[in-house]
Amino acid sequence: MGFEELREFMVITQLIPRGIKDKRVLKVMKKVPRHLFVDEPIQYKAYDDMALPIGEGQTISQPYMVAIMTELLELKGNEKVLEIGTGSGYQAAILAELSKEVYTVERVALLAERALETLRSLGYNNIHVKVGNGTLGWPEEAPFDRIMITAGTPRIPGPLIPQLSQGGTIIAPVGERFSQQLLKVKKSESRLTEEYHTPCVFVPLIGRYGWERNTEK
Repeated sequence: MGFEELREFMVITQLIPRGIKDKRVLKVMKKVPRHLFVDEPIQYKAYDDMALPIGEGQTISQPYMVAIMTELLELKGNEKVLEIGTGSGYQAAILAELSKEVYTVERVALLAERALETLRSLGYNNIHVKVGNGTLGWPEEAPFDRIMITAGTPRIPGPLIPQLSQGGTIIAPVGERFSQQLLKVKKSESRLTEEYHTPCVFVPLIGRYGWERNTEK
């Protein structure tokens, strides 16, 4: 099968059976060329049901995890979105297809540069990439209607809460170093409501308000 057929097969066999229902999310998962966000020697694995290495100790998330996190954001198309953890840029591309503007922060400069190059080559002009400590967010561009954290964190970083608009949503994998659950936080009238979803395992969010350093201890 060619890459387009593999994307279709991915949606039919991995996403729909696991309960992804948002038609806009399914459509964009069929559209965005995930294989272009990984190195050529492993492009043949791009639509498999797994995370893949992208260098610097980081990964591109499993397609299902990308889909469910995106679906939980409930994007309508007009939102300003903050992503913490650019990685390969694939999740940013998915978000850019479904929202107005995406601001994404990556700690590792090399990954940020690669992601930006890939995103620009694909014509994404509504994605803004910054190198920095993602746990601090991007206060200069706040507020954001949605925030997605694509690395495991012990808690929602405190600086992100004021950067979220009233009525906004944060999605993050929250828990222990090697075991998390997706947490959906909604902000309304200065109240936060929490809702836990599927278990998951992400690389750690490194920074002042995440994990202090990238070690296994």
